[in-house]
Amino acid sequence: MPDFPSPDTRNPITLPDGSLHEGTVFLRAAITHPRFHVGDYSYASAFDPPEDWAARLAPYLFEHSPEALVIGKFCQIADGVVFVTASANHRYDGISSFPFAVFDGGFDAGRPSLPGPGPDTVIGNDVWIGQGARILPGAEVGDGVIIGAGAVVAGHVPPYSIVAGNPARVVRKRFSDDQIARLQALAWWDWPIDRILAQEALICGGDVDALEQAAG
Repeated sequence: MPDFPSPDTRNPITLPDGSLHEGTVFLRAAITHPRFHVGDYSYASAFDPPEDWAARLAPYLFEHSPEALVIGKFCQIADGVVFVTASANHRYDGISSFPFAVFDGGFDAGRPSLPGPGPDTVIGNDVWIGQGARILPGAEVGDGVIIGAGAVVAGHVPPYSIVAGNPARVVRKRFSDDQIARLQALAWWDWPIDRILAQEALICGGDVDALEQAAG
């Protein structure tokens, strides 16, 4: 079995000619942003790879932002995905949403034209986010979710569901409630990578009983 790349590898795909595919990165190796937290083996792809992957994926997540973007392990992020984090918010509970304080250097907390700190955005493990999707501030996406291309996702997305549309809605569950609970208890993404690769067929298959048996 060939060596699987370390999660600290920036460009983990080697093309047939031996060159590295610059358009795909393991995010843990590519991002050092202090408010961007990402698990092992989660990757993003882009047809025009940026120098700054954090800015491409989460353009409103600043180093001084109070919120964080948290992405679990083994997530798959397609080209054009954007996380619109809470620092992009304006106030919308009053007469005007105009951020007056931004234009005279008044970023200090307490200015009436600025919203208070917003929630973190949290993405679970083994989440596939399709091309051009937008993940809105404070979204909580469960383990094993598949997000359709172009979806606009807000709020809580249940584990192992498929969502699509604007606003995104659950299209269907990938497994029964009992199977979903068992898969989350198995948490295969926490296994050592050698064990994961040894059970690749079962992890990528649909037989929960067989995966439980293999997990022992």
